[in-house]
Amino acid sequence: MNDDIRWLARLGSDRGLFAREQAAQILAKLGADADLMAFAQELIDSGVVTDVETLEALAAEAMAHAAKGPPPAEAPAASAAGAPQPRIPAAASVSSLDFGTLGRLDDAALATAMRALLRASAESGASDLHLSTGARPFVRRQRALSFLSEHLLTAPEALRLNTALLSEGQKKIFLERKDYDYALAVSADDRYRVNLMFHKNGAAGSYRMVPARTRSLEELGYTKHIETLRKMMSYHNGLILITGPVGSGKTTTLAAMVAWLNETRTDHIITVEDPIEVVQPAKGCNVTQREVGPHTRTFATALKGALREDPDIIVIGELRDLETIEMAISASETGHLVIGTMHTSDAATTLNRLLDVFPPAQQTQIRASVAESLRGIVCQRLLPGADGSLVLACEILVSNTAIQNLIREGKATGLRNTMETGVREGMCLMDNVVFGLWQEKKLSAETARAQIANRVLRARIA
Repeated sequence: MNDDIRWLARLGSDRGLFAREQAAQILAKLGADADLMAFAQELIDSGVVTDVETLEALAAEAMAHAAKGPPPAEAPAASAAGAPQPRIPAAASVSSLDFGTLGRLDDAALATAMRALLRASAESGASDLHLSTGARPFVRRQRALSFLSEHLLTAPEALRLNTALLSEGQKKIFLERKDYDYALAVSADDRYRVNLMFHKNGAAGSYRMVPARTRSLEELGYTKHIETLRKMMSYHNGLILITGPVGSGKTTTLAAMVAWLNETRTDHIITVEDPIEVVQPAKGCNVTQREVGPHTRTFATALKGALREDPDIIVIGELRDLETIEMAISASETGHLVIGTMHTSDAATTLNRLLDVFPPAQQTQIRASVAESLRGIVCQRLLPGADGSLVLACEILVSNTAIQNLIREGKATGLRNTMETGVREGMCLMDNVVFGLWQEKKLSAETARAQIANRVLRARIA
């Protein structure tokens, strides 16, 4: 048997592309004189391998290895200190890249390998891919980390990997700023939100998978609250806030809302994002998507310009500073429906964050403006489900006369009681929703207890 076939059999089985038994059966069928191309073609023809692009990459890698000799005999891996390494979870099979051979790949081959790695990570169900200097490459799936390799990325390797798909202009910006956010479109249905940075060891990159299809609000877990959300979105002016911690699915919910508005209304929607993640093709509405950086300087400048661009609905990727928040409130008062996101955990915290950015002299005026313009707040979390999936839990505030009075008077402490009595209007508290998910056996008792602040409800969880 040729060394290149030995290498391809080893690499393919190690990466999970095919089983060793399958490789042995094909070799027995072809005979000892078979060459690498015949072996690879038979893998495809027999239906053992369907990912032809990955197989081609592995075949090229096998030939490079074979030039230096046959694959070594297998032995248990050990760390530099002599202790056995932790077992790599099943996610290792998504990798189509031998991280230990990066130095031998040219720029074009490395870019091809990176695209294949991103696609494989997305297809495996991962939400994020991380490539960082001094660390093992890993993905995040259902909030848990899974390592792709035992290889610790060196500074040159991490820099080459994370800049392999950048244009010369983008690479220059990243190296100058040391931080860079952008949307990577490998194809029309293959998109990623990317953050590149430098840390104490070197370059690092985080790649968030953007679903090819925009899921509906019902699919996201809002079935019980769908009428409440649709009523919020039925207004032609006002402010809607989608909030939650990092990684709670705010962008996905925002995209689902825009998709619903796009299908049910005939308006002009302007979105301001950093970067553009979910592409929204025009349906009933005309959708204008702008990205901070390439299309506009800041969120605030985009909002200022949007008021002169004849919008009906303005969608803001993140309300992060005084100027942006002030412009959003002004736009919601002047006949526009404004939808934005904030990094807050509940309705009371959201209102405090929204209002406290303003100086004391403006507080009375801003509280009156927010009381009049606010349509609702949706706070969400993604929790580990009892079956291993992620479960959506939410808190919803719907503006009514009582809520408006509390906002004007600055009595955020009274929000909880008002929301508890506003169930008929579609309001709900996070504690009650989490408790209900536990009763439905969608959450474990441990997860539910960790998420509930109410001591009475916590005590009722067995």
